[in-house]
Amino acid sequence: MILPIRHVPDAILKTPTRPITTVTPEIHQLARDMIHTMHAAAGVGLAANQVGQPWQLFVASPDGQPGRELVLLNPVIVRRRGRLRLEEGCLSIPGIAAVVTRAAEVEVRAVTLEGKECALEGQELLARIFQHEIDHLNGLLFVDRLSWWNRQRALRAYRRQRKTLAQVSLPQ
Repeated sequence: MILPIRHVPDAILKTPTRPITTVTPEIHQLARDMIHTMHAAAGVGLAANQVGQPWQLFVASPDGQPGRELVLLNPVIVRRRGRLRLEEGCLSIPGIAAVVTRAAEVEVRAVTLEGKECALEGQELLARIFQHEIDHLNGLLFVDRLSWWNRQRALRAYRRQRKTLAQVSLPQ
């Protein structure tokens, strides 16, 4: 099932998520639904709070290939190395992008859907996805990583875009 994606200013996007203590059938279903939702929205990652769920869970598909997605529960970044400045966007702030500085490489520890602890290393795009989605789980958006001025500019553009879309009426 494709889930509705929450958009700024929805409060759940700024609320830190809770750890998953037991991997239940509902968590498995949520992960499947999030994967379908991410692909339907042409995204490369999606955090549980972006679909209104308060859990520390995200899905990722850096190559966009169905069947090769990553599902990580309770992820934590344990190592960062290097710096990389690239343009970044978000399914919860559609139509807005900005250059964000992030680590070029990260190591993440997490739990799989099978309940096994794992460690993954990501470079470049995968590292960026890990950092972006873990930020979501901690109640942060990519615009929170921008300077005050750039954040204000991006959010003003987003509000203008939303206002314009709200004024457009489709022919019946």
